[in-house]
Amino acid sequence: MPPVLLSSRSAALLLTDWRAGTDAPAYEALSDAVRVLVIDGRIPQGVRLPAERGLAAALGVSRTTVANAYARLREDGFLVSVRGSGSVVRLPVGLIGRPDPERLGGVVADDVLDLRKAALHAAPGVADAVERATRHVPAALAGIGYDTVGDPGLRAAVADRYTERGLPTDPSQIVVTIGAQHAIALLARVLVRRGDAVLVESPTYPHAHEAFREAGGRLVGVPVDARTGWDAAALETTLRRTAPAVAYVMPELHNPTGATMAASTREVLVSVAATVGTTVIADETMGELRIDGTPSPPLAASGGPVVMIGSAAKVFWGGLRIGWIRAEPELLQRLLLARPTGDLGTPVLDQLVARELVPRTAAVLEARRASLRQGRDEVVAALRTRLPEWDVPSPAGGLTTWVGLGRPVSSALVLAARSEGVVLASGGVFGPDGGFERFLRVPFTMAPADRVRLVDVLERSWSRIGGDGAGVRGSLAAVV
Repeated sequence: MPPVLLSSRSAALLLTDWRAGTDAPAYEALSDAVRVLVIDGRIPQGVRLPAERGLAAALGVSRTTVANAYARLREDGFLVSVRGSGSVVRLPVGLIGRPDPERLGGVVADDVLDLRKAALHAAPGVADAVERATRHVPAALAGIGYDTVGDPGLRAAVADRYTERGLPTDPSQIVVTIGAQHAIALLARVLVRRGDAVLVESPTYPHAHEAFREAGGRLVGVPVDARTGWDAAALETTLRRTAPAVAYVMPELHNPTGATMAASTREVLVSVAATVGTTVIADETMGELRIDGTPSPPLAASGGPVVMIGSAAKVFWGGLRIGWIRAEPELLQRLLLARPTGDLGTPVLDQLVARELVPRTAAVLEARRASLRQGRDEVVAALRTRLPEWDVPSPAGGLTTWVGLGRPVSSALVLAARSEGVVLASGGVFGPDGGFERFLRVPFTMAPADRVRLVDVLERSWSRIGGDGAGVRGSLAAVV
């Protein structure tokens, strides 16, 4: 099968602001920008880049600039020429898995601080839950182990948790999945047909918009700001204009901005979605990790066509691959009919552990709150003090802060930090159509010593790329 072609138009969207913040020659700036997209995964391995002439026209540069950029990428191992297929993306051997110390400027691989995933270590009590769950293993072994619906005890526990939070729920409205990402992908396969409009927030969780694109969806974005949240008028206009099949939202502690949707905006979303026939998918993966203030009721409590997604990963432990979908039985039946083409059920042992933990959610969240508050306050205060030109919000919860850099240099900053062994996701990862080079998602979930290291490296990296007053000095290739 020939490699998938990245069109010139799609490449140009991903390469927004590729010249910003650098005084390097155009071909070096372009090769550096493509390199970041490959490292971030926004251009996957095996994809064929556009022809030189087509990309040059899309970017408004000479063909020689693109040719020289491609040549540099081939020299660095990011492109390979395939007869009949053009220039195909690959990752250099040293960048597959853990970063290569030589390419990271001498950093020892074991000393890499990888913050691309915002997550906590296992909550206290997970080990005890595993031990308690083993008591139910003999009974579970009496079955065949293929479970596409979910353990009845776990479904009841999830339903009870929704009911406690103001959304009366019956276990028949719950299907257990292999994490929240599996839930998103399954809903995308069932609810989205090729060419359907899908409303997503911008920025948003990257693997969500990838799943909707994979299903054939045509993404339409609605902006979300860390400080002002959602523009209700823009949301209503987009819903009425595009009548999307699905609206995917994170109304509580949005990832990556940390914003929470106002009650009035929720009413607009649910009401207009019902009018135009849109199914709203509300992802609460981060939603229960509140530090300050009072949590909102689940979005489905507002009525209307709202499907809820939840997960055990952020609250309890990322290694517990358990998620769930709350929806009306008719939709759940469609999901169960479609599910076997992708998987044959959720692991039974993981479900037994989650069944022990979910009834203890409130207690675990209370214990998490103190450590999350400390991490947030320390990271936010340190960044505000040492990098005063940045806009550093203090979110009411979640695991990260969405920092405004003031200049479109997120990728440059990420590459500079990577050279010191701190690996972050650049802002562009969270843009359904690129952009967000002026932002950086900074987690605050790490140990105290790692928080100090993170801020130290960001301060040095900011200075290295020119700080507040200058452009990037030289090529970014030096810091890969």
